[in-house]
Amino acid sequence: MKQYDARYFQRWYRDGDIGGPQRLARKVALAVATAEYYLERPIRTVLDIGCGEGAWRAPLLKLRPRLRYLGFDSSEYAIARYGRSRNLHLATFADFEYLRPCPPVDLVVCADVMHYLPTRDLRRGLPGLAELCGGVAFLETFAREDEYEGDHDGFQSRPGRWYRRQFEAAGLRAVGSHCWLAPALAAETAALEIPGAG
Repeated sequence: MKQYDARYFQRWYRDGDIGGPQRLARKVALAVATAEYYLERPIRTVLDIGCGEGAWRAPLLKLRPRLRYLGFDSSEYAIARYGRSRNLHLATFADFEYLRPCPPVDLVVCADVMHYLPTRDLRRGLPGLAELCGGVAFLETFAREDEYEGDHDGFQSRPGRWYRRQFEAAGLRAVGSHCWLAPALAAETAALEIPGAG
């Protein structure tokens, strides 16, 4: 069974350094800007599902020092090591079938997670993720059609259209670049903001 231990994070997030801190900072800036565009105000709350060691926390706080960050991950190592200092808690993605740790947040982050989940676990947790999203969800997910650098161990080879169907069935609406609008905001878009619409 795959272990998300200290060695794993060292290999893929420090030694491998896929894209580096500048790439992460650009992703964070994209997600924040998209959420604030649709909310028409600065974001205040972030829920990071599958947060690992909480890598998104520092660049988020650099942009919005007053925001409240809450992370969840299934890695016992990451939670033991960084839980208290970074507000990280132990939970699997499927736990969000029932887990509601906070009111809906401005930005939900689930980056580089879903393409490793068994279909049953993804379908169990996704409606909860959508329910906890009050603004935008940044769902960085790779599909069968993609050639990506990184960990291929346990990759679930599913087509992009499969993910789109799952996200849309949960009430989320695509606005591009891995960003999805919360169900409550889905109707508040122009035709040309939505990929493939109109």
